[in-house]
Amino acid sequence: MARAAEAGPGCLIVFEGPEGAGKSTQVALVAARLREAGIAATVTREPGGTPTGDAIRELLLHAEVAIDPLVEFLLYSASRAQHVREVILPALERGEVVVSDRFAAASTAYQGYGRGLDLGFVADLSRRVTAGVRPDLTLLLDLDPVVGLERVAGRGARDRLERAGLDFHRRVREGFLAQAAEDASWLVLDAAQPPGRIAEQVWDAVRERCRPA
Repeated sequence: MARAAEAGPGCLIVFEGPEGAGKSTQVALVAARLREAGIAATVTREPGGTPTGDAIRELLLHAEVAIDPLVEFLLYSASRAQHVREVILPALERGEVVVSDRFAAASTAYQGYGRGLDLGFVADLSRRVTAGVRPDLTLLLDLDPVVGLERVAGRGARDRLERAGLDFHRRVREGFLAQAAEDASWLVLDAAQPPGRIAEQVWDAVRERCRPA
C-alpha cells in the first residue's frame, strides 16, 4: 500500500483531472461496479465530503467571490483535514474501497502550478492535513483545457475555478502531468475517449492496484 500503515486495510482511489474531464462520471461508474461485485465502497469528493467541507465548498466555488490564492489553499486544506479524519480514515479502517473525486494532488496542480504558490509549502501542509494518507491509485483523466472548458460551457453557469483563464488551466494540467510523471501510483488516461472505454481502463487499474474480489 502507498498509504501510511495506520490508514487501515482499505484502498484509496482518487480521480484527478482538469475541468470537464469527466471525473464525476467515472467515479459513479467504478463505484457502481464495486458495489455490484459486493465490495463496500465509500464515494466522496473534495472540496466537501463532510458538512464542514460542503460549507467550505460553497464559498470556494462561488462565482462572485474573490479569494486570495493563499486563503484559497488554506480553505481547501481545512476541508481536506476534516475529510480525512471524518470520512476517509474511518472507511479505510473498515476495509472499504474509498473513491474520491479529487484529493491533495489537486492543490499542487491548482494552487501550486495554477496560482503560483510555493510547491514546497503546498506539499508540506498537504502532508500534515492528510495525516500521512496517500492514494493507492490516482487516475488522471487528462484533457486539453480548451476541450474541457468547452464541455464546461455547455453545462451552463460556471463556478469560480471554471471561470479562470485558459493560461491558468494549462498550468493546472501541467501540474497534474508533472505529478503523474513522478509517481508510479498514478495512471494517466485520455479523457477524450468514450466514457465506456475509459471505464474499462479504470476497472482494469482498480483490479490490479486494489485487488477487489
